[in-house]
Amino acid sequence: MTFTADDLETEARAQTGLSDFGDPYYREGLDRLLDALWSEAELNEMGAIIQRANLVNLLASRLKIEEEYRRHPEIADEVVDGPVFVIGLPRTGTTALSQLIAADPQFRSLRLWESQSPSPPPEAATQHTDPRIAQAAANLEMMNMAFPLMQTMYNSEPEAPTECQDLMGMTFRTLHFDGQVRIPTYLAWVLACDMDGVYAYHQRVLKLLQWHCKPSLWHLKTPVHIFSLESLVRTYPDAKFVWSHRDPAAVLGSVCSLIGYVRSWSSERDDKAELGASQVEVWADGISRAMAFRGSVAGRGFIDVAFADLQTEPVATLERCYAELGVPFTEESRAAVATWAAEHEAGSRGQHDYDLADYGLTADEVRERFGTYVATYDATA
Repeated sequence: MTFTADDLETEARAQTGLSDFGDPYYREGLDRLLDALWSEAELNEMGAIIQRANLVNLLASRLKIEEEYRRHPEIADEVVDGPVFVIGLPRTGTTALSQLIAADPQFRSLRLWESQSPSPPPEAATQHTDPRIAQAAANLEMMNMAFPLMQTMYNSEPEAPTECQDLMGMTFRTLHFDGQVRIPTYLAWVLACDMDGVYAYHQRVLKLLQWHCKPSLWHLKTPVHIFSLESLVRTYPDAKFVWSHRDPAAVLGSVCSLIGYVRSWSSERDDKAELGASQVEVWADGISRAMAFRGSVAGRGFIDVAFADLQTEPVATLERCYAELGVPFTEESRAAVATWAAEHEAGSRGQHDYDLADYGLTADEVRERFGTYVATYDATA
C-alpha cells in the first residue's frame, strides 16, 4: 500500500463532505513527511495502515475546523488566556505533572477525546458525556490489546489531558511523527523550519475548543515545545512554563525504549544504536534551544520542578508551582489534586524496563552531551 498527499486529501474530503483545508501552509509538511515515509521509514503493511489512518484523521479534523470557522467567524474573537505549558525532556514526569494540574477544575486542559476529534466543538453541558469519549476509550482499549506494553510506558485516559500532538500535527510540522516512525530527513527539516504557523493553528483550535466549553485558563503539555519556544511566545506572549527536570541519563533509556516500541508497530527495522545516538542529539539540541531562550528572557515565566519531588510530594510540589504561577491553590484544588495523586501512585500500571546500554549509550556519555543542562538540573533538583 502506498499513498500520496492527494490521495489522503481526497479520502478526508470523502469522509467529511467538506473541501476547504484552510491555510495551505500545512501542505509542505505533509509532502515532506510522506517523502520520508516512503524513502526511510521501511513501513510494513500494518505501518502503512496506521500512518494512513492517522494522517487522514488530521486532514479531516482540519476540514471540520475550517467549516466551523466559516459558519461561525466569531470564534476568532475568543481570547486564549495564559496558557500554562508543561515542558521538559520526555520521561521526566511531564505526564504526571500535567494530569495533576488537569485534576484542578480551575484549569482547562486539552483532553484526549477532543484532541482526536475537536469538531464539533465541545459543549460545557455535555463535556463529560460526549459520545467521542466512548470512542476514544474504545480506541485506547484496542491499542492496549494490540500493544500491551504501552500501558506500562504511558498513562492515557479518554478524559485525561494529552500532548499537543494532534494540534501540531494538523500543520504536519512536529517531532511527534519521528516518535512513530524513522524519518531522519523529515526530522532534520522540521528542526530547521518556521514554526510560527504551527502555533497560530494551535491557537485556532484552542479558540474553537473553548468557545462553548470554558474555563479558559489553558494548561497544555508536550516536551516538543522546547524546540520552538520563540515561535510559541509570539502566539502566546503571556505563556508561562512549568519545566520538569530529571537526570538525562535516566531519561534517555526510557525515551529510546518508548520510541523503539512505538516504531515497531509500523516497521521491522530495529537499530537500537542508531536510535540511541539520534535521540541523544535531538533532545540535547532541544534542551540547548530552551535554555538559550530562557536566558534571553531572564527566566521570566519559568518554574522548575524536580522529578524526585514530583514522585514523593506531588501535592506540595504543585502547591509551590501555583504560588510561583500566581494561581490560587484553593481547598478544592488541594482535594482534587490529592485524590488524583492517591489514585495514580508511581508504578501502579506496571514496570517499564529498559537499559541504556541496549542503545549504545552510557550514563557518562549522555551527561557529557547535556553538560550545561546537567549542571542546571543538579542545582534545581
